[in-house]
Formats: sequence, C-alpha cells, structure tokens
Amino acid sequence: MTATSDATPVSDEDRTALADTVTRFARTEIAPHVDAWDAAGEFPRSLYRRAADLGLLGLGYPEQYGGTPASYLLRLPLWRALSRHGASGGVLASLLSHNIGLPPVLAHGSDAVRAEVIPPVLAGEQIAALAITEPGGGSDVAQLKTTARREGDEYIVNGEKVFITSGMRADWITVAVRTGDAGSKGSAGISMLLIPGHSPGLSRSKLDKMGWLCSDTAHLRFDNVRVPARYLLGEEGAGFRIIMANFNGERFGLAASALGFAEACYDEALAWARQRKTFGAALVEHQVIRHKLVDMQMRIQSTAAWCETVAAQADAGRTGPEWVAQVCMLKNHATQTMQFCADQAVQILGGMGFMRGTVSERIYREVKVMMIGGGAEEIMKDLAARQLGI
Repeated sequence: MTATSDATPVSDEDRTALADTVTRFARTEIAPHVDAWDAAGEFPRSLYRRAADLGLLGLGYPEQYGGTPASYLLRLPLWRALSRHGASGGVLASLLSHNIGLPPVLAHGSDAVRAEVIPPVLAGEQIAALAITEPGGGSDVAQLKTTARREGDEYIVNGEKVFITSGMRADWITVAVRTGDAGSKGSAGISMLLIPGHSPGLSRSKLDKMGWLCSDTAHLRFDNVRVPARYLLGEEGAGFRIIMANFNGERFGLAASALGFAEACYDEALAWARQRKTFGAALVEHQVIRHKLVDMQMRIQSTAAWCETVAAQADAGRTGPEWVAQVCMLKNHATQTMQFCADQAVQILGGMGFMRGTVSERIYREVKVMMIGGGAEEIMKDLAARQLGI
C-alpha cells in the first residue's frame, strides 16, 4: 500500500498534524458507518472524494498529478491512524487500493498515460486496482497464465484474476500478463499492462469473504479484451521486476496498518475493562486482565519501533536486500501483533467480543487476510532468509 518515496526530511509537527487530520476523518467519516457499510457490502464512492479533498489519496505522489510528495515516515501516520480510528480493513483496502495499482503506472507509464490516469484517481473521481493473483496460483507469480498477445497497436488479453481488491468498480486495473511466446514459463515473459475498466470483454463477479465485508473483491475474466499498446507499463518481459518492487511497498503498508488495527483492539479492550464490573470490581482491577493489556502493549510498541526504523531506512535510501528482509519480517511481526491483540481483546470483552458491532470482532475476522495478502507468512520467511543469505 504505498506510492513513491520522497526522502525530504519531515518534522514531528508535520507527522502529528497529519495523524490528527486522519484521526478526525476516520472518526467522523468512517467509524460511525462501518457496520452499515459491511451490511451493504460496499461503502459510498463519495468517500474517495472526501479523502481526496483532504489530500489523503495523493500522499506520496508528485504535485504535477495532484499529489503531495511524502517520505515513508510521513505516510506511516496515514496508515496507522486510518486503521486505528477507522477500524475497518475493508475501507482501508479499497480506499487505498490505488497505492498498489498506481505505482507501476507512475514509475513505468508514459508521460501521456500518467497524465491521463493518475490525476483523476488522486482526486477521488476514479478508482485504481492491481490484479496479480490467479485462480491457479497466488504467491508463485512466475507461473501466471493470463496472456496478452500483440496485434498491431493493441494487446489481446485472455485469462482470469481473482481476489482483486476494488475489482468490481475499478476504472483502471494494472494487470500482470504473459507476453512471451505461447507456452513460455517463468518470470521472463511477464509484463504489466494497464487495462481500462470499461473494456469490452472484461467481466467481473463479486466474491464473498470472511472479513473486509465493505471492500469489493472480484474475480475478473478477460475474454479477448483489446488494450491499446500505449498502456504497456515498461518494456515487455520486465513485469516480474515491477511486481517485486511494488510488493515491498505494499508489505510495509500492510505492516503499518496491522499496527493500527492492533491499537484499535487495545483501545476497545482497555475501555471495556475500565467500565465492565465483575465480582464487585472493574475488569481492569483484576491482575490477569492487566497482564493481558500489558502483553498487548509490549507487542504494539515493538511493532511501532520497528515500523519507524524500517521507514527511516527507506527514506535514507537503504533499500537493498537487508531492507527487503526487514520488510518481510516486519510484515509477519506486525500481523502477528494484530492477531494477538484481536484475540486478547475478544477474550477481554467476553460474550460482547463475539457480537457484530464491536471493533475487536471485526478485526478478529480480518486478521487472516492481512497475514496472507501481499505475501503469506511462509513466503515472507523464505524471502527474508534468501535476502539474509541464510
């Protein structure tokens, strides 16, 4: 979930001001409506425009496209506060889906394509998505089967993508395709193609999920979809490297978001423990409950410190193999923190924690997608090991 990086020094005042803005937005525009949006299976498109008006969608993008250049350290409060105070992975995933769909466009699209696509998305007028995963494979990107055959000034696309966030209503979809010879395998023949959402031959079906209920998630089918060749991102065959670079930013964003969700669980558990009375005393007066809350804080604070360190390393340009390993391990640590805090919060809330309408119940259902999306735990460990030379 990330745009581009800008290493311009950022002050604590700037970070606090951004966190305050995001907190107000999340508390007023998101949190009061999440239950209704979950029931409806979507949130209003108008939320994109309201987030854009505050500059939240454009954070990390060049000014010429309507954005605001921002370092990792400045964007960290956006992910963290939006998760903590909005307390909805569904809103977060779809509202910020452009941060995984647009970076390949920004980095590898032509000037004309960037000018056509990026400004309306950052203005909240259009929606961008990323489509990598296929029904036959997820983590093994090199084995994808969706094809794009060049025919004159167009590519003819055939294949399927699944589990695509914002897939039902995306106006622009950045798609991983195979442009190599028929029957080619591996990463060499993979390219990235930007496909307009209104393209004839593109069909979409909505998927029902355990969590992220208000985020539209789609199964996409491409049946001889004709795409202008100008929408090729980078060179043919360079798609695998683009995908891998994009993953690093997405994984950091997931880690920062998981931190915010863990804090949301802690906030609700603490508030409940202070007001709920059992055996003549508030829950928080029982040692076992205080210990649970301290265990949550231990994990939250270690995750927060690690996020700050990894963000600072990226802003300093230290994004080599060691940093990639750090991102992988951080993503696992942060989502495990989220899992632990969600579990402990539900336990502290007791029967109420099992009821729809509580923050902890919602986040408890959303944990697994955070641990799988952007690279499952097992993949993260193996990638980290390779980067560390283990």
